[in-house]
Amino acid sequence: MVETEISQFARECNDWRETLRSHRDELHQMQTTLQQAVNHPLSKEEQTELEHLQNQLHIQLINIHDLKHAVKLHDRKLHTDVSEPPAFPDNVSVYHENLNEDYHSLESTISELREQIDNFIHQVQ
Repeated sequence: MVETEISQFARECNDWRETLRSHRDELHQMQTTLQQAVNHPLSKEEQTELEHLQNQLHIQLINIHDLKHAVKLHDRKLHTDVSEPPAFPDNVSVYHENLNEDYHSLESTISELREQIDNFIHQVQ
């Protein structure tokens, strides 16, 4: 693997981690917004939906943490492999692609959750 590819992978890892930090902060803000929006009694159906959304926020925060950790370990491996002999294993490229797919899947899930929360808040206000 050419060193420019390694540099590109490392840049992508840094970009992903920064975006994941932003998403983490956004989800914490969504939790606060959700709590503020339901400061009145809810119907049983609304209460069930609220609990579902709160659970989804918690799950996605865990997913962000896990993916951020995996990206960090991958980034360390990239830097370790750079300092070793030029034989850069193909499985590193495959793993990077898998992380890329996981990253985009999580982005999509967070986007859907954001929309669900916005719809719920609009519904209960």
